[in-house]
Amino acid sequence: MRNQGIGSWPARRNRRSPRRTALLHEGRSLDYAALHERSTRLAHALRGAGVGRGDRVAFLGPNHPAYLETLFAAGILGAVFVPLNNRLAVAELAFQLTDSGCRVLVHARQPDGKAAELAASAGLATLLSVEGEGPGPAYEELLAVSPTEEIDEEVGHDDVCLIMYTSGTTGRAKGAVLTHGNIVWNSLNVVVDTDIAGDEVALVSAPLFHAGALSMSCLPTLLKGGTVLLETAFDAERALRLIGLHGVTALFGVPTMYDAMAAAPGWREADLSSLRLLLCGGAPVPTRTARTYLERGLAFVQGYGMTEASPGALVLDRADSVRKAGSAGVPHFFTDVRVLRPDGTETAAGEKGEVVVAGPNVTPGYWNLPEATAAAFLDGGRFRSGDVATVDADGYVTLVDRLKDMIVSGGENVYPAEIEDALLRHPGVAEAAVIGVPDARWGEVGRAVVVPRPGCSPTAEELRAHLEGLLARYKLPRSFVLVPELPRNATGKLLKDPLRARHGGDPTP
Repeated sequence: MRNQGIGSWPARRNRRSPRRTALLHEGRSLDYAALHERSTRLAHALRGAGVGRGDRVAFLGPNHPAYLETLFAAGILGAVFVPLNNRLAVAELAFQLTDSGCRVLVHARQPDGKAAELAASAGLATLLSVEGEGPGPAYEELLAVSPTEEIDEEVGHDDVCLIMYTSGTTGRAKGAVLTHGNIVWNSLNVVVDTDIAGDEVALVSAPLFHAGALSMSCLPTLLKGGTVLLETAFDAERALRLIGLHGVTALFGVPTMYDAMAAAPGWREADLSSLRLLLCGGAPVPTRTARTYLERGLAFVQGYGMTEASPGALVLDRADSVRKAGSAGVPHFFTDVRVLRPDGTETAAGEKGEVVVAGPNVTPGYWNLPEATAAAFLDGGRFRSGDVATVDADGYVTLVDRLKDMIVSGGENVYPAEIEDALLRHPGVAEAAVIGVPDARWGEVGRAVVVPRPGCSPTAEELRAHLEGLLARYKLPRSFVLVPELPRNATGKLLKDPLRARHGGDPTP
């Protein structure tokens, strides 16, 4: 087999375990033989639409088997897959389609007119409609008339596999280029460091256009020949039922998803006995969340990463979840992570510095952005994360905050993440975010934006008194604002720019 990329995975799995269940989705089951056949048929259909090596193929829609079939079909041809966030506005999606130069858009479950509007604005040549909804040939009908003859293009680890657009919290989103080698090595990191098994049943309800759901859970499970239970969207009560119904062994989510499950009706009665792997990314696991799951005999495998690292960089094993609580862990097996001072030298134990990442899972750069690519790397191919961290004497890395989120107050560096974690220990606080606001005396001070728990309304005095026992006085926010919710993107990541725009311009709340 000349194809060494991930497009060859369905064929390789088909020859090893054709009758194992690969995907479960809305009552439908696909074994690996069917996944291989359908991906091959789609590759022929895409080739018939003019797609060849290096051409870009996009998918727009919620989690669906067609997402993975399109990813693998593009990989079979040596084409490039572009996953799109279906929650973005048409203008944002059109930019990404145009920027990447996509030839084909496969779309599913989009509001009426959205796909057609995109086709017109982005100049797409071909659309495929997964469930016969919207413009373009019907996906299933096209697969039915396409051949099953094997395609074996020569695809290597250095060839581009996908372009994944970053969240774009500041300015235009950037397309992180990920090669087949990046994805393969990240999957190997996950398999080695989390012990994913061939009998895994992984519930994937976080969106696949997020690198965490795709590459930390879905793809490693398929690599090992396990089963992916693919949910269109996350629902906490439904997730609890599915775990018991299907004997789910592995979950991936962000902290807000795990919190929602623990707060859902039926949490105490839910059968979680099959669970053995709880992967959490996107943000550090709050202490109270970890404690809630430990009470059920479940410990998290926490991680830290970024789209540009495919995405895994650090991992904290279950065995260390209590001893090293708050840490993001140590580098993944095939990845190197350093914490550096501004002059490029390594920090001492406990000293704050910037996280830099190197390894075969790290992006070669951004799509058509040579200046941004150059700025993102130090000599030797080390990627600058923009995150601040410390390393302890045992080599465990603890994330402190984003460089751009740091508050400089009276000459002291104040890191919002530390304050946010302390706020979450207050029984009346559901969520918290801290931003910097101008101050005549100190230059900048912290403001806490807090979402109270239902039925609670903590006062500024109560919150300040709570923090005084946990933090140095210079770190204490000078003001507190109660809000019904915090702005987050589709993957649950907190967006601080909208918070700053709404609550950060005036020294008084």
